[in-house]
Amino acid sequence: MTRTRLTAAERGEEVLRAAVQAFGASGYAGTKTDEIARLAGVSQPYVIRLFGTKQQLFLATVERVCERIGDAFRAAAAERADLESLGDAYNRLMTERELLVVLLHGFAASAEPAIGELVRARFGEIYRLVRDLTGASPEEAREFLATGMLLTVMAAMQVAGPNAIECAWSTDLLESL
Repeated sequence: MTRTRLTAAERGEEVLRAAVQAFGASGYAGTKTDEIARLAGVSQPYVIRLFGTKQQLFLATVERVCERIGDAFRAAAAERADLESLGDAYNRLMTERELLVVLLHGFAASAEPAIGELVRARFGEIYRLVRDLTGASPEEAREFLATGMLLTVMAAMQVAGPNAIECAWSTDLLESL
């Protein structure tokens, strides 16, 4: 049986998938690059060779998550360009809880200048994308993003999304959205 050798780009994709999983579970400060390497099936020095530093890997991971959200919104808008369609797309992303948690970890690590700069820029891009795709007013976009952040926090607490832990308050709150 011949095993196909992966390119550096393919290995980089594997490392990013592992990074989403690891950073989602342990956050920026709590994740070690050797843990990501183990999950990706590569050596820790190889992770560093591909991404430079843990911070650069975290930045690439946050970029990947934001790209995924943007792609989901663009695909939804191609079908129907309104806030409800984008909301449905975000609800589907809740099945990938680790994506949303990585985003929260990015916000939480914003005291690090490079991380803060990136997450502020990317959140602004998502805001502009929502407005551009749907024609939403600033107030409508704010409401949409506020609801999305609430859902993100609830997914992180595991009271929304797949395998949610039932809580009376979360059920009431979700039904009101």
